[in-house]
Amino acid sequence: MIGWVPAVLGALAGLLLVYALALLLLWRLSPPEATLREALRLLPDLLRLVRSLAADRALPRRVRVHLVLLLGYLALPFDLVPDVVPVLGYADDAVVVALVLRAVVRAAGPDAVRRHRAGTPVGLDLVLRLAGQRER
Repeated sequence: MIGWVPAVLGALAGLLLVYALALLLLWRLSPPEATLREALRLLPDLLRLVRSLAADRALPRRVRVHLVLLLGYLALPFDLVPDVVPVLGYADDAVVVALVLRAVVRAAGPDAVRRHRAGTPVGLDLVLRLAGQRER
């Protein structure tokens, strides 16, 4: 029974390392003027942005399909990594959102994101940074 202790301790150490790296990444990506309130508003604003972009008939069909699939993925009760797994459970959602946003910005351009943005300019800057763009 003692053999499982090192495995559990190793898994916990790995989770702590991933958590520390995720915090470091968010700190590096966040603009200096970002507040806690803006960080808390980011998820609802991001969902509104994705829904609005998916409904825009001016965007290429491929982009809208990606966005609808993203909304479906986020609505599903199961993920690649279950949400009950600390840190990693939500990190896979963030990675999927960032990859889809990057594809949308490359196909439709950052101006489409600016037209449909919801929230603050700081939130828009963070969304564009997640998509691999810099706010100008």
